[in-house]
Amino acid sequence: MNSVQVVGTHNSYHREMSKAEKSVFQQVKEDPTNYLYSHAALPDQFEYQSVRSLELDVYPDSQGGLYSTPLIRRMAGLSYPGDPSMNQSGVKVFHVADADVRSTCYTLIECLTQVRSWSQGNPGHVPIPIMLEFKSSEEQIEELGGVVSEPWETDALDGIDGEIRSVFEPEELITPDDLRRPDMSLEESVLEFGWPALREARGKVFFLMDNNPTNGSVRDFYRADGRESLQGRVIFTNSNPGEPDAAFLKRNDPLGDNLALIQSLVAQGYWVRTRADEPVEMVQKGNTAMRDAAFQSGAQIVSTDFPAVGLAARWDSNYVAMLSGAMVARCNPINAPSYCRDRTLE
Repeated sequence: MNSVQVVGTHNSYHREMSKAEKSVFQQVKEDPTNYLYSHAALPDQFEYQSVRSLELDVYPDSQGGLYSTPLIRRMAGLSYPGDPSMNQSGVKVFHVADADVRSTCYTLIECLTQVRSWSQGNPGHVPIPIMLEFKSSEEQIEELGGVVSEPWETDALDGIDGEIRSVFEPEELITPDDLRRPDMSLEESVLEFGWPALREARGKVFFLMDNNPTNGSVRDFYRADGRESLQGRVIFTNSNPGEPDAAFLKRNDPLGDNLALIQSLVAQGYWVRTRADEPVEMVQKGNTAMRDAAFQSGAQIVSTDFPAVGLAARWDSNYVAMLSGAMVARCNPINAPSYCRDRTLE
């Protein structure tokens, strides 16, 4: 399953803010230009845009209603989002608390339910990695009257594992326990025995942590209490080579020396995510160097804000990051076996 390459969307849930919100955005944050993009609903990305990886930004909301009255909408004199799920307890999905809050699915359970419904209707799909970025409110926005988010500590992380398992059955998930061998770390298991075969992984999803592996990070709480190899956990953490939990590595920049580094990591057996594009400025200039390097790198996930023709047209650009022929997956250019054929992947 790690011998494929797919296109994923960055902030897959994201919908552009309204005109009124744009008018006050710089009072809350910076220039809104890099926030001006929208994605189709998650199932439509799978069905019509050949997307096979998602990224969701998640915020804890144990009591419900914490994010239901966004500061940006108050400042713009707008009513609050009418989605009743914002008042329910559970993990929420949006970009920046109190500033960039529009989403195609406001709760993690709603987003995942949409994914599962599509998956059940398309059971032969390649395994779908879902990136989760564990986010918190920003101090500068808190000082303006925004909410203070709950911390991502062990209880909240146990809760997100529980929410994922409440949507997907065990046989629909690929988890660290499925890869780890007895008396071996997760990294040792992956590098020696590899990932599940594609035929065993079809129709399944798995989860990857976007947050960086720094000291005091969400990753530390997630691996606490003797779970250095993610024992009993659902999500593969973003790690570093040599760490016991290292199966997934995020390497967002594929340019320069990073290209050879990513190619080496993929060849060793790690699952890697990189990005095809970042700022809107890159798209406006028609710069495809990052995109081309991303595909060349062999990273299993190439993430973009522009997975389909026409999405960059508002910037007077024909830019798009997609596989040739709008394929949903291709044989990985670094580690695919010689017998791999693109047309057989899905």
